[in-house]
Amino acid sequence: MHLRKRLPSLTALVALEASIRHRSFTAAARELGVTQAAVSRQIASLEENIGRPLFDRRHRSIEPTPACLILGSTLAESFANIADSVEAVRASSTDVVTIGATIAFSSFWLLPKIAELRELNPSIQIRVVSQDAKLDLESGGMDIGVRYGIPPFNDGTVIASCGDRIFPVCSPEYASTHDLMTFPDGEYELIETDVPNRSWYRWADWFARVGRKAGAARSTLRLSHYTETISAARSGQGVALGWDTLIATFLSDGSLVKVGDIELEAEGRHNILVPLNAKRSANSDLTAAWLTQALQR
Repeated sequence: MHLRKRLPSLTALVALEASIRHRSFTAAARELGVTQAAVSRQIASLEENIGRPLFDRRHRSIEPTPACLILGSTLAESFANIADSVEAVRASSTDVVTIGATIAFSSFWLLPKIAELRELNPSIQIRVVSQDAKLDLESGGMDIGVRYGIPPFNDGTVIASCGDRIFPVCSPEYASTHDLMTFPDGEYELIETDVPNRSWYRWADWFARVGRKAGAARSTLRLSHYTETISAARSGQGVALGWDTLIATFLSDGSLVKVGDIELEAEGRHNILVPLNAKRSANSDLTAAWLTQALQR
């Protein structure tokens, strides 16, 4: 049977939900902007449709029946879901600023800081697209992109960038059971980000570039995302390569510590890009300016 034929009048259901909340046809009518008689007729029509009374009508009040309360609970939840969906559709047609970045940059740098932007501009709407695949800046679906690499790029204009330093890190617990001064000659477990994306340095790259050998240290854990690598290091599973820009918060809160004093300057830079075909708006310009300032602190 068609859904519409199974449902009573939507107007009557709205009147019922309001009447249950207010325990009054008069108050429900006032909320809905109709007469008390109109609400009474809607409720009577529902009762006829359902085949049972929905309210106990008393001298100066009405009391929902148990069946009415069951129906009212479902209506309240359903109307709330409809309202949320309508609001989401409205928001999709307004000035939402979409920012694209790698999963690690989003998780470790962007999302913790974005609360500051939203506090300064409560009305701004932000959408974050996190992916390790190359961001598609030419499709028009992104207002701002954050990309690691060496500029210039053929699909966007760099408005800000910063370099980075890479050095070994581990948890304080791991450090307490290993002599950090002997790294990498001692017995160390190395955690590796093992992905085709060559922007993430592997241990072999790092050792080669700093002119050291792995010694007794060996790779024992290979993970597909840098976020997982850092999570494993923080949980005490070994030594990982820390990108200073991304893990600064963990160094500050003490959940990670540096291993040794050798650092490698990353070849590329973290770049904030505006697509060449970007449609500018006040909110996207404001967000880009804020990101520029935050990245260069």
